[in-house]
Amino acid sequence: MKKYLVELIGTFFLVFTIGSTVLAPGAGMMAPLAIGASLAIMIFAGGHVSGGHFNPAVTLAVWIRGKCPTGDVLPYWVAQLAGAALAAYLMHFFKVMPATAGSTFSVDVKAAFLAEFLFTFALAWVVLNTATAKGTAGNSFYGLAIGATVTVGAYAVGGVSGGAFNPAVAVGISLMKLSAWSNLWVFLVANLAGGAVAALTYKFVNGKD
Repeated sequence: MKKYLVELIGTFFLVFTIGSTVLAPGAGMMAPLAIGASLAIMIFAGGHVSGGHFNPAVTLAVWIRGKCPTGDVLPYWVAQLAGAALAAYLMHFFKVMPATAGSTFSVDVKAAFLAEFLFTFALAWVVLNTATAKGTAGNSFYGLAIGATVTVGAYAVGGVSGGAFNPAVAVGISLMKLSAWSNLWVFLVANLAGGAVAALTYKFVNGKD
Protein backbone atom coordinates (compact mmCIF):
# COMPACT_ATOMS: atom_id res chain seq x y z
CA MET A 1 0.00 0.00 0.00
CA LYS A 2 2.87 2.38 0.79
CA LYS A 3 4.30 2.17 -2.72
CA TYR A 4 0.90 2.92 -4.25
CA LEU A 5 0.63 6.03 -2.09
CA VAL A 6 4.11 7.08 -3.23
CA GLU A 7 3.04 6.65 -6.87
CA LEU A 8 -0.03 8.80 -6.24
CA ILE A 9 2.01 11.54 -4.53
CA GLY A 10 4.69 11.63 -7.21
CA THR A 11 2.21 11.74 -10.08
CA PHE A 12 0.18 14.37 -8.25
CA PHE A 13 3.10 16.78 -7.96
CA LEU A 14 4.17 16.16 -11.54
CA VAL A 15 0.72 16.99 -12.93
CA PHE A 16 0.23 19.85 -10.46
CA THR A 17 3.50 21.39 -11.64
CA ILE A 18 2.38 21.04 -15.26
CA GLY A 19 -0.87 22.86 -14.52
CA SER A 20 0.85 25.55 -12.46
CA THR A 21 3.49 26.31 -15.08
CA VAL A 22 1.42 25.94 -18.26
CA LEU A 23 -1.91 27.51 -17.35
CA ALA A 24 -1.83 31.32 -17.43
CA PRO A 25 -0.13 33.02 -15.77
CA GLY A 26 2.43 30.29 -16.30
CA ALA A 27 6.18 30.02 -16.47
CA GLY A 28 6.51 30.41 -20.23
CA MET A 29 9.66 28.91 -21.67
CA MET A 30 10.78 27.88 -18.18
CA ALA A 31 7.86 25.46 -17.78
CA PRO A 32 9.72 22.39 -19.14
CA LEU A 33 12.55 22.98 -16.66
CA ALA A 34 10.14 23.08 -13.74
CA ILE A 35 8.27 20.00 -14.98
CA GLY A 36 11.46 17.99 -15.49
CA ALA A 37 12.76 19.10 -12.11
CA SER A 38 9.53 18.11 -10.35
CA LEU A 39 9.76 14.63 -11.84
CA ALA A 40 13.41 14.27 -10.82
CA ILE A 41 12.63 15.45 -7.29
CA MET A 42 9.73 13.03 -6.88
CA ILE A 43 11.85 10.16 -8.22
CA PHE A 44 14.62 10.89 -5.73
CA ALA A 45 12.01 11.16 -2.96
CA GLY A 46 10.04 8.02 -3.74
CA GLY A 47 12.17 5.86 -5.98
CA HIS A 48 13.44 3.73 -3.11
CA VAL A 49 9.86 2.86 -2.14
CA SER A 50 7.96 2.36 -5.42
CA GLY A 51 10.58 2.66 -8.13
CA GLY A 52 9.36 6.18 -8.92
CA HIS A 53 7.36 5.39 -12.06
CA PHE A 54 4.66 8.09 -11.87
CA ASN A 55 3.70 7.06 -15.40
CA PRO A 56 1.60 4.10 -16.62
CA ALA A 57 3.81 3.76 -19.71
CA VAL A 58 6.91 3.45 -17.51
CA THR A 59 5.15 0.89 -15.32
CA LEU A 60 4.34 -1.11 -18.45
CA ALA A 61 7.95 -0.90 -19.62
CA VAL A 62 9.35 -1.94 -16.24
CA TRP A 63 6.85 -4.83 -16.10
CA ILE A 64 7.88 -6.07 -19.54
CA ARG A 65 11.49 -5.69 -18.40
CA GLY A 66 10.66 -8.01 -15.50
CA LYS A 67 11.26 -5.56 -12.67
CA CYS A 68 7.64 -4.89 -11.67
CA PRO A 69 5.40 -7.66 -10.26
CA THR A 70 2.29 -8.31 -12.34
CA GLY A 71 0.12 -7.70 -9.30
CA ASP A 72 1.43 -4.15 -9.00
CA VAL A 73 0.69 -3.00 -12.55
CA LEU A 74 -3.03 -2.23 -12.18
CA PRO A 75 -2.71 -0.70 -8.67
CA TYR A 76 0.16 1.49 -9.93
CA TRP A 77 -1.98 2.67 -12.85
CA VAL A 78 -4.91 3.42 -10.55
CA ALA A 79 -2.68 5.35 -8.14
CA GLN A 80 -1.07 7.32 -10.97
CA LEU A 81 -4.37 8.24 -12.57
CA ALA A 82 -5.82 9.18 -9.18
CA GLY A 83 -2.85 11.46 -8.49
CA ALA A 84 -3.29 13.13 -11.87
CA ALA A 85 -7.03 13.60 -11.37
CA LEU A 86 -6.54 15.06 -7.88
CA ALA A 87 -3.94 17.52 -9.18
CA ALA A 88 -6.26 18.61 -11.99
CA TYR A 89 -9.13 19.09 -9.55
CA LEU A 90 -7.08 21.17 -7.11
CA MET A 91 -5.76 23.30 -9.96
CA HIS A 92 -9.20 24.89 -10.15
CA PHE A 93 -8.40 26.64 -6.86
CA PHE A 94 -5.21 28.15 -8.27
CA LYS A 95 -5.81 28.86 -11.94
CA VAL A 96 -8.64 29.85 -14.24
CA MET A 97 -9.39 26.92 -16.53
CA PRO A 98 -9.54 27.58 -20.28
CA ALA A 99 -13.06 28.33 -21.48
CA THR A 100 -12.83 25.75 -24.24
CA ALA A 101 -11.26 22.31 -23.97
CA GLY A 102 -8.08 22.17 -26.01
CA SER A 103 -7.89 25.94 -26.43
CA THR A 104 -4.32 26.03 -25.13
CA PHE A 105 -3.02 23.95 -28.03
CA SER A 106 -4.31 21.87 -30.90
CA VAL A 107 -2.61 18.81 -32.32
CA ASP A 108 -2.06 17.27 -35.70
CA VAL A 109 -2.84 13.61 -34.99
CA LYS A 110 -0.04 12.04 -37.04
CA ALA A 111 2.65 14.43 -35.82
CA ALA A 112 1.44 14.28 -32.21
CA PHE A 113 1.32 10.48 -32.24
CA LEU A 114 4.87 10.23 -33.54
CA ALA A 115 6.15 12.86 -31.10
CA GLU A 116 4.51 11.13 -28.13
CA PHE A 117 5.72 7.70 -29.22
CA LEU A 118 9.32 8.81 -29.75
CA PHE A 119 9.78 10.65 -26.48
CA THR A 120 7.87 8.11 -24.40
CA PHE A 121 10.23 5.55 -25.91
CA ALA A 122 13.15 7.79 -24.93
CA LEU A 123 11.80 8.25 -21.41
CA ALA A 124 11.21 4.54 -20.82
CA TRP A 125 14.56 3.71 -22.42
CA VAL A 126 16.34 6.06 -20.01
CA VAL A 127 14.39 4.70 -17.03
CA LEU A 128 15.28 1.10 -17.86
CA ASN A 129 18.95 1.83 -18.51
CA THR A 130 19.56 4.09 -15.53
CA ALA A 131 17.24 2.66 -12.88
CA THR A 132 16.99 -1.07 -13.63
CA ALA A 133 20.17 -2.14 -15.46
CA LYS A 134 22.90 -4.08 -13.67
CA GLY A 135 25.53 -1.85 -15.24
CA THR A 136 24.12 1.26 -13.55
CA ALA A 137 22.97 -0.34 -10.29
CA GLY A 138 23.30 1.86 -7.23
CA ASN A 139 23.88 5.07 -9.19
CA SER A 140 22.83 8.45 -7.85
CA PHE A 141 21.96 10.15 -11.13
CA TYR A 142 18.94 8.26 -12.43
CA GLY A 143 16.42 10.83 -11.20
CA LEU A 144 18.22 13.65 -12.99
CA ALA A 145 18.54 11.61 -16.18
CA ILE A 146 14.83 10.81 -16.21
CA GLY A 147 13.76 14.36 -15.36
CA ALA A 148 16.09 15.77 -18.01
CA THR A 149 14.57 13.47 -20.62
CA VAL A 150 11.14 14.95 -19.96
CA THR A 151 12.58 18.47 -20.14
CA VAL A 152 14.25 17.74 -23.47
CA GLY A 153 11.08 16.17 -24.84
CA ALA A 154 8.92 19.09 -23.71
CA TYR A 155 11.21 21.59 -25.44
CA ALA A 156 11.58 19.43 -28.55
CA VAL A 157 7.96 18.49 -29.26
CA GLY A 158 5.85 20.28 -26.66
CA GLY A 159 4.54 22.55 -29.39
CA VAL A 160 3.56 19.53 -31.48
CA SER A 161 1.78 17.29 -28.99
CA GLY A 162 1.78 19.10 -25.66
CA GLY A 163 4.60 16.89 -24.40
CA ALA A 164 2.77 14.45 -22.14
CA PHE A 165 4.81 11.23 -22.63
CA ASN A 166 2.62 9.83 -19.87
CA PRO A 167 -1.02 8.57 -19.94
CA ALA A 168 -1.64 9.95 -16.44
CA VAL A 169 -0.41 13.37 -17.55
CA ALA A 170 -2.64 13.08 -20.62
CA VAL A 171 -5.65 12.55 -18.38
CA GLY A 172 -4.55 15.44 -16.17
CA ILE A 173 -4.16 17.93 -19.02
CA SER A 174 -7.51 16.81 -20.43
CA LEU A 175 -9.20 17.47 -17.09
CA MET A 176 -7.52 20.89 -17.00
CA LYS A 177 -8.80 21.58 -20.55
CA LEU A 178 -5.28 22.01 -21.85
CA SER A 179 -6.06 19.27 -24.35
CA ALA A 180 -9.34 18.14 -25.87
CA TRP A 181 -10.69 14.78 -24.73
CA SER A 182 -10.85 13.76 -28.38
CA ASN A 183 -7.04 13.77 -28.37
CA LEU A 184 -6.74 11.44 -25.38
CA TRP A 185 -6.51 8.25 -27.44
CA VAL A 186 -3.44 9.64 -29.23
CA PHE A 187 -1.59 9.96 -25.93
CA LEU A 188 -2.76 6.66 -24.50
CA VAL A 189 -1.87 4.56 -27.53
CA ALA A 190 1.38 6.36 -28.39
CA ASN A 191 2.61 6.46 -24.79
CA LEU A 192 1.90 2.81 -24.00
CA ALA A 193 3.33 1.72 -27.35
CA GLY A 194 6.47 3.78 -26.75
CA GLY A 195 6.96 2.23 -23.33
CA ALA A 196 6.41 -1.30 -24.62
CA VAL A 197 8.79 -0.91 -27.57
CA ALA A 198 11.45 0.60 -25.29
CA ALA A 199 11.21 -2.41 -22.99
CA LEU A 200 11.46 -4.88 -25.86
CA THR A 201 14.43 -2.99 -27.28
CA TYR A 202 16.09 -2.97 -23.87
CA LYS A 203 15.68 -6.72 -23.59
CA PHE A 204 17.11 -7.22 -27.09
CA VAL A 205 20.15 -5.06 -26.34
CA ASN A 206 20.80 -6.26 -22.80
CA GLY A 207 19.52 -9.82 -22.96
CA LYS A 208 18.59 -11.19 -19.58
CA ASP A 209 20.82 -8.55 -17.94
